[in-house]
Amino acid sequence: MFLLKKSAEKIEMTLSKIFAVIKHEYKKIVLKWSFLIGTFLVPLLGLVFTFIPMLLFLIKGETLRLVIVDPTEKIKPRLEKALSEKSTNSKKKELEPKLNTLETQKELPEEASNTDVVFVDYSIAEKSAEQIRRELNAMITDGKIDAYLIVPEDPLDPSASYEFYSRKAEDFIVNSRLKGALERAIRAERLSKTKISEEELEFLNSEVKLSVKKLDKQGSEEESGQGFWIGFVIAILIYMILSVYGQTILSAVVEEKETRIAEILFSSAKPFELMIGKLIGVGLAGLTQLGIWLISASVILIFSLPYLALVGFKLISPSVLILFFVYFTLGFFTYASIFALIGSMVTSVQEGGQFSFLPVMIMLASFYLCFLVLRDPSSEISFWISIAPFSAPMAMPVVLALEKPPIWQITLSIFVNVLAVVGIVWLASRVYRVGMLMYGKRATIPEVWRWIKES
Repeated sequence: MFLLKKSAEKIEMTLSKIFAVIKHEYKKIVLKWSFLIGTFLVPLLGLVFTFIPMLLFLIKGETLRLVIVDPTEKIKPRLEKALSEKSTNSKKKELEPKLNTLETQKELPEEASNTDVVFVDYSIAEKSAEQIRRELNAMITDGKIDAYLIVPEDPLDPSASYEFYSRKAEDFIVNSRLKGALERAIRAERLSKTKISEEELEFLNSEVKLSVKKLDKQGSEEESGQGFWIGFVIAILIYMILSVYGQTILSAVVEEKETRIAEILFSSAKPFELMIGKLIGVGLAGLTQLGIWLISASVILIFSLPYLALVGFKLISPSVLILFFVYFTLGFFTYASIFALIGSMVTSVQEGGQFSFLPVMIMLASFYLCFLVLRDPSSEISFWISIAPFSAPMAMPVVLALEKPPIWQITLSIFVNVLAVVGIVWLASRVYRVGMLMYGKRATIPEVWRWIKES
């Protein structure tokens, strides 16, 4: 009974020391201005870059007063029809019932521009090309028109050049709309030479709508496309946060060693308690940042659904989000332990930066392996990438974003990576306890091996 009580007191004291270190490390990071700015500025920028273009596009553009100079009178009527407000409005009404489809979202910017077009009559009878240009340029200068288009003598010649002059040449929406309408008008005129009716012309000009869908192993049908981008973004986020906080661990360890604070800390807590507390504290800061980013991204996506070209977009389920955080935690402890080990071996931050290339290269390789997973998450190589330590923390979240792997695969992946984390943390703690008290020279591999055996 006495031994049990003694053991319980010892465990309680150890945990209290670890929690004290966790609290100190967590507060030290999250209360920094750099952390606060980075954490809240990224979602804010995402909000700005998402909504500002939408708001700008919704603003009604100025009326474009356009003169079409067509000596052949073949392209002008077709182009006016394609650009007319009546045609645009009818297209809008046609598209309104389908505002949530990918095809519609892609068509709206080109086919339903907010800029009205008014066609200004201009007679070119008995006028030279130079006189026409001079008069039209003067009309633009005087503010009578906004732009004019010159159709070549042979408008159907593939090498013919159409010239568009405008006082608002930078308006890419108008330019894109004009180009699309001009292409349709030329195509329609070429097809008309084959004695095809207007109805047949519209049929031939109609676009093909390709709706890509994915079948899971149960045969359920779901829209494809969103999983790729979610998986890609998740992989980038995890890579960035692991890199940043891994370097934070290394710098903190080297700083404590250089300033000999470690000697004072070791007098009140064991090296293992300090290292674990540091890893958990910094890891919680990383989880906090990742959580805020994911929540912010979810909010942005929810409000952006009517405008973004996301077919059948579904929010990530809570269980998948939890697994994202689980794999981030496993990845953090895997790489942060290596950074802590390196920090305890070197004598300066500069020296630590030279040796940090090893975990950074492993992280980079794992990130690039995610592209194999993005291409085919069900392949055998994707399976092993999602199981193996070092790569699984980035690869498995990508798999989860793309499809639903079997429970046994997720369980096996977590089990293997937990074992890897335990082994790496144990190894790092053995090096940490000796390396932190060694000054003046960098530890060699034989010395590190001796520390591990003696510990």
